[in-house]
Amino acid sequence: MKLRIASLAILCLALAAVPAWAGYDNGPINGTTDAWTINFGYIVSDTFTGDGSAVSGFAFGVWEFPGDTMSSVDWSITSGENSGTVYGSGTANGANLTDKFISTNQYGYDIDAITVSGLNVSTTSGTTYWLNLQNASVPSGDPVYWDENSGAGCKGSGCPSQASESAVGTIASEAFTINSGGSGTTPEPSSIMLFGSGVLGLAGVLRRKLF
Repeated sequence: MKLRIASLAILCLALAAVPAWAGYDNGPINGTTDAWTINFGYIVSDTFTGDGSAVSGFAFGVWEFPGDTMSSVDWSITSGENSGTVYGSGTANGANLTDKFISTNQYGYDIDAITVSGLNVSTTSGTTYWLNLQNASVPSGDPVYWDENSGAGCKGSGCPSQASESAVGTIASEAFTINSGGSGTTPEPSSIMLFGSGVLGLAGVLRRKLF
C-alpha cells in the first residue's frame, strides 16, 4: 500500500551528530512524504551494495499508528527482488529488534526507528543485494509502513537504492542502513520533531491514498 502524501512545511530542529554505520546508508528517515506497507501480504525490497564483510544488522524507519510498537518483522537478503538466491533470512524479534519512537508526523503517525541485530550474512564487495521486509507485526494488528526517502542523503557505493513493492513494482527507495560488522546506530530522521494534527483512520481495505 502506498501513502501518497503532499509534502508540507514542518518545523525543523537541529540534529545532534549521529555516528555513521559501517556498510550501506540509504539516507535518513524522512517521515513526512510517503511510506509502504510491510505487512498484510505486502513485501518491500531495496538494494544495497556489499562491502565484502558480513551483514550483522540493519535499521530502517517506519510509520506506525499511535502507540504501536513493532514486535517482529520477517527479513531476507537475496540476489533479486524478493527472489533468486537467498543469502540469509529470518524473523527479527525479542532482543534482536528494537523500536525507538522519534516523533509524530503531520498526519498523526508515529515515526519510529527500527534496529535489527544478531545477523551474520556474508557479502561480496561490489555485489548488489536486495533487503526484503514483510510480515511486520504490532500487537494491535495495525498496518506498518516502511518510510520512503528516495535515497536523499545516501552514502556509499550503489546509492541511492533501487526499490520495489510486491503489488506495484518499482517505487522510490526507503530509509535504511546496513551494518556490516560492529555496532551501529539507527538512521535518525532528517528533522527531530515532525509536528501535525489528527490521526488518520484506516479507510477501505488497505489501498487508500492520502493527499
